[in-house]
Amino acid sequence: MTDRYQAFTQSAIGKLLVSNLGLPSPVPLLRYAEGEPLVTGTVLTGGRGRLVESLPGLLDELGVVSTSSATEPERYRGLVLDATGITDSSQLGLLREFFGPRMRSLETCPRLVVLGTAPETVSGGERAAQRALEGFTRSLGKEVGRGGTVQLVYVAEGAEDGLLSTLAFLLSPKSAYVSGQVVRIGTTHDHTHGSEVADWRRPLEGKVALVTGASRGIGEQIARVLHRDGATVIGVDVPQAADSLVKLTNELDGDYLALDITAPDAPQRIAHQLRAEHGGVDVVVHNAGITRDKRLANMAADRWDSVIAVNLTAPERITRELLDQQVFNANGRIIGVASTSGIAGNLGQTNYATSKAGVIGLVDSLKDDLPDGITVNAVAPGFIETQMTAAMPFATREVGRRLNSLSQGGLPVDVAEAVAWFASPGSTAVNGNVVRVCGQMMLGA
Repeated sequence: MTDRYQAFTQSAIGKLLVSNLGLPSPVPLLRYAEGEPLVTGTVLTGGRGRLVESLPGLLDELGVVSTSSATEPERYRGLVLDATGITDSSQLGLLREFFGPRMRSLETCPRLVVLGTAPETVSGGERAAQRALEGFTRSLGKEVGRGGTVQLVYVAEGAEDGLLSTLAFLLSPKSAYVSGQVVRIGTTHDHTHGSEVADWRRPLEGKVALVTGASRGIGEQIARVLHRDGATVIGVDVPQAADSLVKLTNELDGDYLALDITAPDAPQRIAHQLRAEHGGVDVVVHNAGITRDKRLANMAADRWDSVIAVNLTAPERITRELLDQQVFNANGRIIGVASTSGIAGNLGQTNYATSKAGVIGLVDSLKDDLPDGITVNAVAPGFIETQMTAAMPFATREVGRRLNSLSQGGLPVDVAEAVAWFASPGSTAVNGNVVRVCGQMMLGA
C-alpha cells in the first residue's frame, strides 16, 4: 500500500513543512536487489578488543570495501566498532570518540554496528560496561536519522568465526527495517558445526526449506527470498489457499502441501513428505498465523482457541515431530515468526499476543537442547504493510507507521530477509535470538 505521507515529505513543499514544523521525515529505505553487492560504499572499522584486527579480513571476504583510517573517504556507508576491549565504565568514552565525529559523514541509510561481549559471561566492572552498550546503541538508533540503523552484537569468546553472516546482514540493505536490536552470537549453542558459505549471493544452495502460510503476504516473500538464496522451497497452507500456493511453488520450482497445520495428523504428513520427497529438511519457518481480535471481555472461546492452535500449538507439534523423527539435516534451522505484540502487548489482542509470546518461549525452550548444530531463532515483525494493516482505520495505520525510529511501515520482504539471515548455513553461531523487524518501534524492549 502506498505511503502517501512519505511521498509528500519528499516533495519541495513537504520538505519545507517537515523542516519548519518538526514533522516525521521518513526517508525511502535502501533495500537489497538480487545481483547487487552486499554493501555499496565504504565501511569504517575501529575500536579495541579481540575482533578489531580481523574485521578488515571478514569484510573483504564479503566483498565489502573497508578502511581503518578516518581520513578517507569523506563519507561512510557503515561504521563498525569493536567494543569487546571495554572492561570498565571509564573506557566507554570510546563510543563517543568513534561515532561522534562521523555522524555527519554518513551516507543515506547508513549501517552502524557495535561489537561487544555478552554481559552474562563476564563480571564486575566489565559486566556493567558491556551492558551499557545496549543503552548507547538503542539511543543512537533514535538519533542517526536518514534511514540509518544501529545494532549491538554480543560475540562470545570462541565464537568470533561465527560473525560473518551477521555482518553480512546488518551492514547490507537486507536489514533495512531492523534497528535498535541486540544479537547474541555463540552464547547458547555448540557452534562448532560447519558453517562455511561457498557463495554469499546464494548461501542456501542445495538446501530444503519448509515455509508454512506460504501462499501470500509475509509467507510468500519468505518463500521468494529463500528461493532467491538457493533453497528448494516447500510451501504449506490451508486447502482454501491451494490455488495461490500451487502457483507460487510452481514459479519457484518448489513443492507444496495443502493442509490445515492444526489437523491431528499434520505433523506426521509434513514429516513424511519431507523425508520421502526431499530426503529431509534444512530450514523450517513457522510463519502461518491468524488474528481473531476482540477485547477479552467480548472474546468467545473459539476465537481464543483458534489463534493459540494455529500460532503456537501447531509450530510446537510440527517441530517436535520433525526432531523426534530426525527429519532435520545437520546444521538445520528452526525459525519462528513472533510479533512485537508478543513483546509489548496490544489492545484487543490478548489471544494473539499470548500466542506470539509463546513463540518466543518456544525459542527459549529449545535453544539449549538441539542436536547436530540445529539452531532456533525468531523474528518479531512490527508494523508491516500487508492486507491486514491496509484494512486498519486511517488514524490507527498512521500511528503504526510513524511510531518507530524510521517513521514508516516495513515491507514483507524485510521480515523475509531477517528469516534468510537466520536460515543461512553461516549462522550456526546465531541461536536463541528474537530479533524485531520493526524499524525500532517505540513500544516494547
